[in-house]
Amino acid sequence: MWYSVSLKAAAEQAEALSEALMEAGALSVSIEDADAGTERETPQFGEPGSVNERLWDHSVVIALFEKTANIPAALAQAAEAVGLDDVPPFHIEEIAEQNWVQLTQSQFDPIRINERLWIVPSWHDAPDAAAINIEMDPGMAFGTGSHPTTRLCLQWLCDAVMPGASVLDYGCGSGILGIAAAKLGAGTIVGCDIDQAAVDASRANAERNGVADATWQNSAGHVQGQYDIVVANILTNPLCVLAPNLVSHVKPGGRLALSGVLAIQAEQVITAYAPYIALQVGDEHEGWIRLEGRKAC
Repeated sequence: MWYSVSLKAAAEQAEALSEALMEAGALSVSIEDADAGTERETPQFGEPGSVNERLWDHSVVIALFEKTANIPAALAQAAEAVGLDDVPPFHIEEIAEQNWVQLTQSQFDPIRINERLWIVPSWHDAPDAAAINIEMDPGMAFGTGSHPTTRLCLQWLCDAVMPGASVLDYGCGSGILGIAAAKLGAGTIVGCDIDQAAVDASRANAERNGVADATWQNSAGHVQGQYDIVVANILTNPLCVLAPNLVSHVKPGGRLALSGVLAIQAEQVITAYAPYIALQVGDEHEGWIRLEGRKAC
């Protein structure tokens, strides 16, 4: 058994209090929106790895402690460390031992991309045996089909991939886009990522799904050749920096799709690519967009 302790904190206190709680013996600490689920809920849209200018005005800091911990003493130590006169109001909840593997698996159901394509965790049966089913479990690399940007790219591939097409998945993550392209009929598949863990995950997932001929590499800067289709589901800033490089890998008449872009960032990316290829918003889902275009012949 563990104890979960929730403390209310102002935005300027939350991070410092979190660090102080870790120093005081907490096993883990997270910060959440105290107004989540209400009309005052405030989404945080910062890109992964970026720092938001400010957390929620009304935050809740959640710390996990061992059952033997002296929680009042730990809270008092943390409050003193951040200069608080008193411990903020808090709530303690018992967390019972559970089958964490089973609990985690229960949170991931098969994902229907469209009538042609499903993403199915290994512990589930395929809901539609006649569809294209990709076996994909959550892991260290990004891309299981649940994030809006992954879905946007998969839906585009279902329309864009022609039999025998060559495809470059730039920033392959789990390899899901390259694997989907292969199962949709593409010929040559190349996936690259700067993270070796992603490359390893892509290779393992491809083997699991019977995609034997794809090439996975961690030297994104050394990708060679041009492709009928280039897809990159990464982040806005690197997409802008990579514009001339990515477009150089698109064959004349070939197609490019980009995601990992928020709707409010669309013009920034379109402008960055304008000297090389005309992009337009192809679709939007939950505030994220897919940009797409065709290279002039």
